[in-house]
Amino acid sequence: MKKKLFIAFFTLIGITAFSQSDTSFQLLKVVKGDIVDFTVDNLDNIYVLNSRNQIRKYNANGDSVAIFNDVKKFGKATLVDVSNPLKVVLFYKDFATVVMLDRFLNVVNTIDLRKQNIFQARAIAQSYDNKIWVYDELENKLKKIDEDGKLLQETPDFRLLLNRAITPTKIFDENKYVYIYDSANGINVFDYYGALKNNIIITGWQNFKVTGKFIFGSKADTLYRYDITNFMYDEWTMPEELIKSKAFNFTSSRLYALKKDSVEIYTIR
Repeated sequence: MKKKLFIAFFTLIGITAFSQSDTSFQLLKVVKGDIVDFTVDNLDNIYVLNSRNQIRKYNANGDSVAIFNDVKKFGKATLVDVSNPLKVVLFYKDFATVVMLDRFLNVVNTIDLRKQNIFQARAIAQSYDNKIWVYDELENKLKKIDEDGKLLQETPDFRLLLNRAITPTKIFDENKYVYIYDSANGINVFDYYGALKNNIIITGWQNFKVTGKFIFGSKADTLYRYDITNFMYDEWTMPEELIKSKAFNFTSSRLYALKKDSVEIYTIR
């Protein structure tokens, strides 16, 4: 069952309209293998992490096209950022280290954030200009660094901006804005100069992702898609075969569901 709601936001969100219609999920294909986690880019390439901490890249047809084997030094990646399909960024939180790969998953660069005086990096993301956003939990600031780790800019202390500290789990740079998601407090939206623009009160979502004009997420047996441009969001009650999934990921028109040793790909509309 699909529901459509209108959400107006500036600082707070309020529901002002409601309608509903039926929808269905159509299975397109299944990628099988040793898969414990995965992500997808905007070209529908799939990057899977296996039980040996290897990262394997599959193209949109499900063909294996690259593999990253250099996993002994850092172990399991906390985050695989593929927002730029030509540049893959790995974040190893326990080592405060960022590793950059090319599209063939060859190592291009490594940044030790501790050498840049960032000792508690909570979350990272690629920026639109191929730099790196880092949330420094010790200083409660969003920072932008270059490929050498040099600090380019930073926000004021979030405790001054928001009158509280935040605990972000995800950062996305999309369409001239930076979205910082704190599951307990919602989404803080910044422009590229570090100015706070909006706070969207969407909380408690899992599998959170910003892609194109949409914000996706899930909670319990429900999938959500929020349209940033018109403040509308859709929600789908998942069929039984999807509820049992371990994790989800999204592109603008596809839903990816992680099952045991496979990723299932569905249309979403």
